[in-house]
Amino acid sequence: MFEQVKHNMETIAGVAIYPIMSLLIFFIFFVGLGIWVFSYKKEKIEELSQMPLNDK
Repeated sequence: MFEQVKHNMETIAGVAIYPIMSLLIFFIFFVGLGIWVFSYKKEKIEELSQMPLNDK
Protein backbone atom coordinates (compact mmCIF):
# COMPACT_ATOMS: atom_id res chain seq x y z
CA MET A 1 0.00 0.00 0.00
CA PHE A 2 2.79 2.45 0.88
CA GLU A 3 4.44 1.80 -2.48
CA GLN A 4 1.30 2.96 -4.29
CA VAL A 5 1.14 6.16 -2.26
CA LYS A 6 4.86 6.74 -2.68
CA HIS A 7 4.62 6.27 -6.44
CA ASN A 8 1.68 8.67 -6.69
CA MET A 9 3.47 11.32 -4.64
CA GLU A 10 6.61 11.04 -6.76
CA THR A 11 4.65 11.82 -9.93
CA ILE A 12 3.30 15.14 -8.60
CA ALA A 13 5.38 18.07 -9.83
CA GLY A 14 6.80 20.21 -7.03
CA VAL A 15 5.83 17.82 -4.23
CA ALA A 16 9.24 18.29 -2.53
CA ILE A 17 8.19 21.72 -1.27
CA TYR A 18 5.54 20.31 1.10
CA PRO A 19 7.91 18.71 3.65
CA ILE A 20 10.03 21.86 3.65
CA MET A 21 6.99 24.07 4.22
CA SER A 22 5.74 21.76 6.98
CA LEU A 23 9.09 21.95 8.75
CA LEU A 24 9.18 25.75 8.45
CA ILE A 25 5.65 26.13 9.83
CA PHE A 26 6.47 23.75 12.71
CA PHE A 27 9.74 25.56 13.49
CA ILE A 28 8.26 29.08 13.30
CA PHE A 29 5.29 28.10 15.47
CA PHE A 30 7.43 26.65 18.26
CA VAL A 31 10.00 29.45 18.16
CA GLY A 32 7.14 31.95 18.39
CA LEU A 33 5.56 30.00 21.22
CA GLY A 34 8.89 29.91 23.08
CA ILE A 35 9.37 33.66 22.66
CA TRP A 36 5.82 34.28 23.89
CA VAL A 37 6.27 32.04 26.95
CA PHE A 38 9.61 33.52 27.98
CA SER A 39 8.42 37.10 27.49
CA TYR A 40 5.24 36.64 29.55
CA LYS A 41 5.21 38.79 32.70
CA LYS A 42 5.96 36.95 35.93
CA GLU A 43 3.17 38.81 37.77
CA LYS A 44 0.57 37.68 35.25
CA ILE A 45 1.70 34.05 35.53
CA GLU A 46 1.45 34.27 39.32
CA GLU A 47 -2.04 35.81 39.07
CA LEU A 48 -3.24 33.09 36.67
CA SER A 49 -1.77 30.32 38.83
CA GLN A 50 -3.74 31.56 41.85
CA MET A 51 -7.10 31.72 40.03
CA PRO A 52 -8.18 28.11 40.80
CA LEU A 53 -7.49 28.68 44.51
CA ASN A 54 -9.54 31.87 44.86
CA ASP A 55 -13.15 31.56 46.04
CA LYS A 56 -15.34 34.04 44.20
